[in-house]
Amino acid sequence: MRSGLFAVTVAVTVYAAILLLHGNLGFSVGLISDYYFQVLMLAAINIIVTIGLNLINGFAGQFSIGQAGFMAIGAYVTAMLATLVVPITNLPVAVQVVSFMAIILAAGSLAGLVGYLVGLPSLRLKGDYLAIVTLAFGEVVRSIVRASDEISSAMASLGLTRLAAYIEGVGGPRGFGGFPQLADIVIGPVRIPTLFTLIFLTVIASIVLTRNLVYSSYGRAWVSVRANELAAEIMGVDSTKAKVLAFVLSGFLAGIAGGYFAFVIRFLHPDSFSFLKSIEYLIFLYAGGAASLSGSIIAAGSLTLLPEFLRVAGFDQWRLVVYPLLLIIIMLWRPSGLMGDRELKFLEKPRLRGRNAS
Repeated sequence: MRSGLFAVTVAVTVYAAILLLHGNLGFSVGLISDYYFQVLMLAAINIIVTIGLNLINGFAGQFSIGQAGFMAIGAYVTAMLATLVVPITNLPVAVQVVSFMAIILAAGSLAGLVGYLVGLPSLRLKGDYLAIVTLAFGEVVRSIVRASDEISSAMASLGLTRLAAYIEGVGGPRGFGGFPQLADIVIGPVRIPTLFTLIFLTVIASIVLTRNLVYSSYGRAWVSVRANELAAEIMGVDSTKAKVLAFVLSGFLAGIAGGYFAFVIRFLHPDSFSFLKSIEYLIFLYAGGAASLSGSIIAAGSLTLLPEFLRVAGFDQWRLVVYPLLLIIIMLWRPSGLMGDRELKFLEKPRLRGRNAS
């Protein structure tokens, strides 16, 4: 109870401090510019994606390199729905926020559904074979986006003109831009940044959801499959079901993060979701420690912010040296990652109470 209260207090304090330093509480402090505010949102997005990847690669013990594909699905679906199908800028602020949340959830659900369709057959594979399949999936998604103009022409020839117009709006290799900026909620002198608030709340929800799942029967199934899949099946664990569930949830979180990414950057291009993007999340995961939620949070957040600190410190030209060198040191010093399989206090497994508690 105390650790939970402490976590809530820290989350509220961090949120209020960021708004204060960005100048949203009625007076300008100016320590966090709009650019660094955007960097903070990107760090939060990376945390969401890395937590999702941890479900597959960490807790379930599989090896997926397809997070960029799920992000692309969430990003393009969110952008298409919010700008072409239901232009949210034409709606009142409250309706705009609710509509955007519904669109984000729909995009995440679609990414989760695709995760199910991809995961059900491919998760029968193991190791390098699974990695190759998931890598190919990400490239297929990117190729489909690049071919959107041809797909639009085919739809138009079939008489589906409205759908063709929506698909053509994706832009193909030209990119997809012109996204509206979500309206902030203004209460007197206080301005609540809608997009940042939604991303912040999603990070909290992702952490809570994943923590509860990891310590539930589903999490125990993932861990048993990771330890010894054959032994887990002998004990009655449906290994395919457990792995597919991890794949679906991972795709769902990556899809939601992709939707936020679209509206933070406000421009999408197929190359933004190349396999290098998936490799980036693998780096976050294994640098922090697979099977550690705390490691995912710390590594994804700090490694996103590190290049900016180096730039401010005047070592901008050394970023491409310091960044990989730091990763090499972490891997040599702590091969299991910064946190290994440990958790911060508020994310630890809840202890049983009573006379028989150990």
